[in-house]
Amino acid sequence: SGRKGCPCRAHAESIRYLYTPTYGTATSTRLQDLMIRATANPSYLNRAECPMQNPTVSFVVPCYKLGHFLAECVGSVLSQTYGDWELLIMDDCSPDHTAEVAKSFQDPRVKHIRNEQNLGLVNNFNKGIGLSRGKYVWIISADDYLRRPYTLERYLELMEKHPRVGYTYCPAAKVENGQETEIQFSDGKNLIIRGHDFVKRLLEGNLILAPTAIVRRECYEQMGVFPTAPVWAGEQLDFNWAQDWYLWCLFALSFDVGYLAEPMVCYRLHDLSFTSTLTQHESIRRCVAADIAVPWMIKQKADEFGLRKVSRYCLYGIAKAYGAHLASKQYRSSTSTMTLEEFEDSLCRSTKSDPERNWIRARAYEAMGDALFWRGDLAAVRALYARALQSDWRILEVWAKLLLLLLGPVGRYLRRLVIRFREKVMAPVVRVIG
Repeated sequence: SGRKGCPCRAHAESIRYLYTPTYGTATSTRLQDLMIRATANPSYLNRAECPMQNPTVSFVVPCYKLGHFLAECVGSVLSQTYGDWELLIMDDCSPDHTAEVAKSFQDPRVKHIRNEQNLGLVNNFNKGIGLSRGKYVWIISADDYLRRPYTLERYLELMEKHPRVGYTYCPAAKVENGQETEIQFSDGKNLIIRGHDFVKRLLEGNLILAPTAIVRRECYEQMGVFPTAPVWAGEQLDFNWAQDWYLWCLFALSFDVGYLAEPMVCYRLHDLSFTSTLTQHESIRRCVAADIAVPWMIKQKADEFGLRKVSRYCLYGIAKAYGAHLASKQYRSSTSTMTLEEFEDSLCRSTKSDPERNWIRARAYEAMGDALFWRGDLAAVRALYARALQSDWRILEVWAKLLLLLLGPVGRYLRRLVIRFREKVMAPVVRVIG
């Protein structure tokens, strides 16, 4: 990894002997020596002369009932062409053979940490972050894995070159039944995005799959770790659903964001994966509450930081979130539906400002109408647009949508043309930093 552009060119010669270039090949002489010393005296890993004292990257691998996937995850890290890392297997009292798999790795960079009691997802994340020592932290679940041997090297090249970037992510290859089935959240080219612009994009929906993101340690130190007991509008939230989305938004308030266009991480979907378990077996109401709370909480932070423009973005995100749930939002195999009474109750508990309520109310009805437009329920769409204008008659775009509805099939055709024009021709919501 001493080639031009490597973030650790100055240490290329020493790093070259700390890893094996592909998983399963012979361990280098220097790494063998390190393993022998560490095996004979485990405290050697904590000494200043040990090359593992201050790793550049800390992989945090939470594991609960995923022992059968753990070897592939760790193996994908062992195969990386960049070798200055540590990997913490955060065993959350897993009842399967996680401990046996973890202990099978004869590499001092891989450490097995078994909790004395089950901490739960978020607390296990935070414990791993607290124990990590790297300049960068990469949380990747035991059922996911790095897709290319150069993944870490590419990420570090970007992060080292752009110190204002707080985190970097890439598209993910979805894996089902051992086969890659699709590429998720893919964009055309590598980007460095202004954080405040990216918040606007994120508030339309989370587009970052958690295992694809590496985070600069300062993000956690300055902005905080995963909230463990968040409360919004007097309601205790179960943040297991939206904890990463919240942090991506929060970090982007103070840092820029990096994006690598090549899919370099695999995201496994299976019956035991956290997202599948949540949306199938737990109350969808928890997901809805988190979806609504995140943009409100980010708005609160933006107001604290004096970010008026970002606070305005948040209002749009709040309205769109309400509109999506009023129109019934799909969660994999389940669907959420928010009643108008529930919407009003949530709105009144979240803000005491009547003008703000009316502003959100109008745009929530508009967003609900937009969702129903694509489903062909045109009578309901007209009624919702009219209701939006009752709350705020100044929304010119709603007047235009009503006019197009009155034009019948021609109007609907023109509306689709306008939407395609916006998607392909008009400037995106993010601005790229040159």
